[in-house]
Amino acid sequence: MKTRQLVVAALCGASLLAVPASAQQTDFTFHSPLAEDWYQASQFFEWTSTTANNNGQSVQVAYRTFGSRTNPALVLLHGYPASSFDFREMIEFLEDDYFVATLDFPGFGFSDKPQGGYSYMLEDDAKLVDHYVTDILGLTSFSLFTHDRGVSVGLAFLSDYLSNESNPYEVTYHFMSNSGMFLPLANLFPQQTVLLDPVRGPAETARRQALPRRTEGTPVQLAYADIEAFNDGIGARLGVGKYLLERVANEYRWLAILPSSPIPVAYIWGLLDPVNPVRIANHVWSTYLNDRPVESSLWYMPTAGHYPQRDEPEEMARVVRLALSGEIPTRDDEGGQLLSNARRGSPASAVFVGHSDIEDMVFPGAVRYSPAGYDIRR
Repeated sequence: MKTRQLVVAALCGASLLAVPASAQQTDFTFHSPLAEDWYQASQFFEWTSTTANNNGQSVQVAYRTFGSRTNPALVLLHGYPASSFDFREMIEFLEDDYFVATLDFPGFGFSDKPQGGYSYMLEDDAKLVDHYVTDILGLTSFSLFTHDRGVSVGLAFLSDYLSNESNPYEVTYHFMSNSGMFLPLANLFPQQTVLLDPVRGPAETARRQALPRRTEGTPVQLAYADIEAFNDGIGARLGVGKYLLERVANEYRWLAILPSSPIPVAYIWGLLDPVNPVRIANHVWSTYLNDRPVESSLWYMPTAGHYPQRDEPEEMARVVRLALSGEIPTRDDEGGQLLSNARRGSPASAVFVGHSDIEDMVFPGAVRYSPAGYDIRR
């Protein structure tokens, strides 16, 4: 397939501003029409890193928007080692009624992927999100949907948001899906942790860089291969993969924000995730979300794995719609929702999980019990 170039522009308010085109890899050959179309439709803006070790280095960040600006806004944050393309199918079920915006963090997708010591930091990406929604999109209100690494970015963003009394926007809903957001319960693969080793990490990266590019497979497989190959995403993983160190150092602090956050939360988990098993969701829910006074809901996706937005995009979009349209049941109505879910009967349906209010059980008007038997006399 022939190589194409993109006329790079950034949307700032109502004006189009030209930006340096370093995110373009002009000699890149696409093998996937899906990836090429996503690239062609992307816009770019410049971001100057706030991380001290990056010495003010600027990168080009790719982003896309869908739907009408007059609709409620939904901002999607992707995980590792993915990109905004991860949400492609889910967006199709949302763009008619929502203004959907998503971006590729530096080191991912079609954004710049600097190497040679660049520090890819979650805190920096949180500030990038603030810049994106404020200066690029000009949003005054939006919901935040986060997945995997994007959950940690979202929690760092939430920390900044809640500590700032003069935010130019309001976050109206907070979605979180499969993530190693509590690493003590994660099941990390060696391919992830090897990148943290100062010797084995570079060696494994060089080995993978030497492998030939994928040129055959399903359209989606080729798309992900192209997106990773663009700007040498394999080489960038050596730097990006170190985010686990930042996450483990901050995860207790970030999670501790959730109980007092005034923002409603929908927590959605694919049960077939081998890396981030459901024990993470159970722990985070029971420790940080179950007793919140603000609306919170837990959903299990029984036929989805680590990427529920890929595995069951329509069902994920349905849960988003339920939350944003005010259809999450109150605690008093949770029993009815559980019964309704059971009657729906589809194996792929998201399973609503109610809150746990543990107390001594009392059955008013019941017969009396004793070890000697039940007293049924009146």
